[in-house]
Amino acid sequence: MLVEDADTARSLGTGTVPVLATPRLIALCEEATVAALAGHLPSDQTHVGGRVQFDHLAPVRPGSEVIAEVVLQRVEGRRLIFTVSASDAAGLVGAGRLTRVVVDSEQFLARAR
Repeated sequence: MLVEDADTARSLGTGTVPVLATPRLIALCEEATVAALAGHLPSDQTHVGGRVQFDHLAPVRPGSEVIAEVVLQRVEGRRLIFTVSASDAAGLVGAGRLTRVVVDSEQFLARAR
C-alpha cells in the first residue's frame, strides 16, 4: 500500500499527526488475510474479524510503501489465527495476531442488527 494523506491519523481522526494511522495499518493486515483466504472457502461461507492483537511500532509518512504479510498459524475449529507483520523500506512497522472466524454468510447476515 502506498500511504496517502487519507490514511493518516490526522485524516482518520485518530490523532493529530500526519502519519499512517493504526486503524488503517490494521485494516491493511486484515486485507492481507482476506487475500490469503480467497478461493479457499465454500461459496456459502465467509470469514469475519474476531480478534485483533497488534503493536504499531514505527511512524510512517505519506508517500511511503507499506507491505503486509500474513501467515496462517493454526486453525481452531472455525477460528483462523494469523500472525501478521507490516514493513516499509526502513523495517518493521507493526506486528501481531489476527483471528478470523469462518461463518455461514446467510446466517451471519440474518443475525446482523
